[in-house]
Amino acid sequence: MIIVGVDGSRTGLEAAGWAATEAALRRRPLTVAHAVPKWVCEEGPVRYAEVARWMRDGANSILISAQDRARRECPQVDVEGVLLPGDPRSALVKASEAAELLVVGSRGIGGVRGLLVGSVAYGVATHARTNVVLVHGRPAVPRGEIVAGTDGSPCATRALEFAFAEAELRGARLRAVQAWAWPHVSGFEPADRESEQDVLRTLKTSLTEHRERHPEVDVVAEVVHGHPVEVLKEAGSEADLLVVGSRGHGQLAGMLIGSISQAMLHHAPCPLAVVRA
Repeated sequence: MIIVGVDGSRTGLEAAGWAATEAALRRRPLTVAHAVPKWVCEEGPVRYAEVARWMRDGANSILISAQDRARRECPQVDVEGVLLPGDPRSALVKASEAAELLVVGSRGIGGVRGLLVGSVAYGVATHARTNVVLVHGRPAVPRGEIVAGTDGSPCATRALEFAFAEAELRGARLRAVQAWAWPHVSGFEPADRESEQDVLRTLKTSLTEHRERHPEVDVVAEVVHGHPVEVLKEAGSEADLLVVGSRGHGQLAGMLIGSISQAMLHHAPCPLAVVRA
């Protein structure tokens, strides 16, 4: 099952459309979810019953609009709508326990002006029990490329497997990208790029097992000089999907999501998949 969280915003509808396409590719049912306060879900002689009924009607309208968008996108997908009681972040995180994938828009109606990613999207990406896709916007025409950021960490290995599977489903090319910076010594730089070639060889080796499982995928390995955030922003600018692990090398113990993944939540130029460890 794939779950998409919606709130009536434009990005929520875009997320519903993206999730429908993904559900069709995976041949999975799609659940469109909208969260409301718990007391709104209570029926019968409760306090503020009229207000609760009015809020339920509004919530159901949001669900209907999102379901219609999903069905227009992919009529063959089995779509249902559900109201989730509670705070949107905690409700979607709980719902993610039973999901194969959780999809949300990057910013909702309640987003603060100037923020590139909303609090609900950030909270879900950080705490969800399954892989998460944040939909920042969708290319008008599929570009035929998936980009995976990697750094050799165990979580990056999971991200690569996710990216290979996505590329296979879509018949797309996969670009596995690793950012690299020359080691600097005070006063001078190294005379050659041998270490960069070592990184590239290691990256290609790490792809071998994935290639064997997905032999039909056309994959390109790239080592790009620069900061990981800038490298991934550039690489994802012409991609249908950018895939990163939730945590990489060098992250502090106890962090639920790494600094690079956090930055990409704000700056990814296309839909972003955050793959759990």
